[in-house]
Amino acid sequence: MDKIILTDLRIDAVIGIWDWEKRNPQIITIDLEMLTDIKKASQSDSIKDALDYKAVSKRVKQFIQESQFNLIETLAENVAKIILEEFDVQWLKLKISKPFAIRDSKDIGVCIERTKDG
Repeated sequence: MDKIILTDLRIDAVIGIWDWEKRNPQIITIDLEMLTDIKKASQSDSIKDALDYKAVSKRVKQFIQESQFNLIETLAENVAKIILEEFDVQWLKLKISKPFAIRDSKDIGVCIERTKDG
């Protein structure tokens, strides 16, 4: 299997447990590693045979902008489920970070790995 990597995707999200977080969108960042077979796409040189990472990023952004969660753990599980169900991805590693969510830190985040099989 081959790996498609998408890093530092920035999205405005309503995420958090505090009232001010529920009222004010925050920027979160997403890093994705997705296993897929790129052989057919490499031979045809056609996007129709490739994992369309622009479509993946647009779908993830749409979902996050239309959602609201208390925890980034819940958000991560839901994003992983969408990618595995809607795209030709067998495995993924997903990292979601909330920059500056903790005073005196750069960011806080979660990193999960999931497979299509469960």
